[in-house]
Amino acid sequence: MSEKRENWGSKLGLVLAMAGNAVGLGNFWRYPYQAAKNGGGAFMLPYFGALILMGIPLMLVEWSLGRMGGKYGHGTLGPMVYLQAREGVKPRTAILIGSLAGGLALAVTLLVNSYYNHIIGWTMGYTVLSLTGSYMNVESTGQFFADYIQNPGLVFGFWLLALTTLMFTAMGGIQKGVERMAKILMPTIYVFGIILIIRTLTLGSPNAAHPDWTPIAGLNFIWSPRWSELNWAATMAACGQIFFTLSIGMGIICNYASYLKPDDDIVLSGLTTVALNELAEVILGGTIAIPIAYAFMGPDGVGASIGLSFIALPSLFKEMGFGNLIGALWFLLLSFAGLTSAVAMYNYLVSLIMENTSAIRKKASVLVFIGYIIVGLPVALEPILTKTADLMYFTEVDNWVGNFFLFILGMTEIIVTGWLFREKGLPEINRGSYWKVPSWFYKLFIQGITPIAMIVVLVMYVVDTAKQGYYKLIPTFVAGNDALIPWVIAGRLVVFGVVALGCIVTYASIKRSYREELDKNEVIVRL
Repeated sequence: MSEKRENWGSKLGLVLAMAGNAVGLGNFWRYPYQAAKNGGGAFMLPYFGALILMGIPLMLVEWSLGRMGGKYGHGTLGPMVYLQAREGVKPRTAILIGSLAGGLALAVTLLVNSYYNHIIGWTMGYTVLSLTGSYMNVESTGQFFADYIQNPGLVFGFWLLALTTLMFTAMGGIQKGVERMAKILMPTIYVFGIILIIRTLTLGSPNAAHPDWTPIAGLNFIWSPRWSELNWAATMAACGQIFFTLSIGMGIICNYASYLKPDDDIVLSGLTTVALNELAEVILGGTIAIPIAYAFMGPDGVGASIGLSFIALPSLFKEMGFGNLIGALWFLLLSFAGLTSAVAMYNYLVSLIMENTSAIRKKASVLVFIGYIIVGLPVALEPILTKTADLMYFTEVDNWVGNFFLFILGMTEIIVTGWLFREKGLPEINRGSYWKVPSWFYKLFIQGITPIAMIVVLVMYVVDTAKQGYYKLIPTFVAGNDALIPWVIAGRLVVFGVVALGCIVTYASIKRSYREELDKNEVIVRL
């Protein structure tokens, strides 16, 4: 393909945008409670193990897939995977692998953002509510949150604000949209994080009944290994966190990398992205939420999932000096982190529409906006219609696309590069790189340990979730609750409907681009 593609305006803009893609709500909201409830310091052992064995190798693979795909005019994952897979199998088999990858990537980018955008909306709403002091005098911040997500005006208003921000950013393109947002928001995120850390560590002991509950004790709680809590479930949680936090197994790193020039350095850029993400997650994310929660609530109050940010912390901000300002700063930090990640998924879908239709970027951005309204409606409507805060549609969609599909897609990418593209993968990664990936690393990890480790983790994840009843027609966690069962079924129908649609669209896209070699079932031009 000879389609001319946009390029990044500067190396700094590229790295900040890639880091912004990785640095999201998972760093400040998801990581703290995962670490706290899965053994603290013990959790960090499988966490860093997964980073080395899976995260870094897959990061390099996705950058190389994207840069190579962009050279042939592709910005979405399906055709990129096809190009490498056909080097090891016949084109008619490669198109099936590429179609599966494209279908999963569509499901992840469309459906993760279907609820992720709502969480961004909540953080925007809570920023305003913090400044106005709306929850400062309530008896229960848990009930306040339940009332918030059941309030159509607040939910739809801030959700649409988040979506509109993403739409106009995507309309601006790579340099004037995505890159500009990253250059503004990413430094701001780190500045806000440092301010919050300083305030956190100077809290002292706010709980007179428990003078040992201090922010420093909270840090000790995070980093002291509780080996008795280290089990297979904690290991899987650590692996899932690495995938979620680095935004791997989604196709969006490949999309951003498709705007690179053919000889741009992807090794240094990829490792810099990982470093900036881990700085935000382990240092900033782990030093803000958990120490604050521990200082006020002790060890039992720090593993509260969504409730940590929207229920536990607001109840603590009520008790802090200048709590409304600290709360506003916290939720604004979450908003900015969410936007820099969500725009990557938004841009992926814009690229998908532009590649398969005659739509220009502005029209494609509007179409994606409409698509997110459609798939995001159930997330908004469930608590409003059921009058509960159980969020079962959200939970079911996240179980599939926020965990299971990430592993399958990442595993597909690493197997295609390591086992089908084989020895051609290493020079593709190293092209234009100042630091060269050594041959032993490529053979040991990308062709050996990483795909095998991912297969093992995926199998064990399926076994573990099957024991918990996730794959029953009516999952165990909603059995007996007739009001919630339809929302779980609806979540499954949407998830697999989107995957099927994505496979069909990707198959047609690859067929249109490579019809001649698919008809002959022979590769015409080798990479």
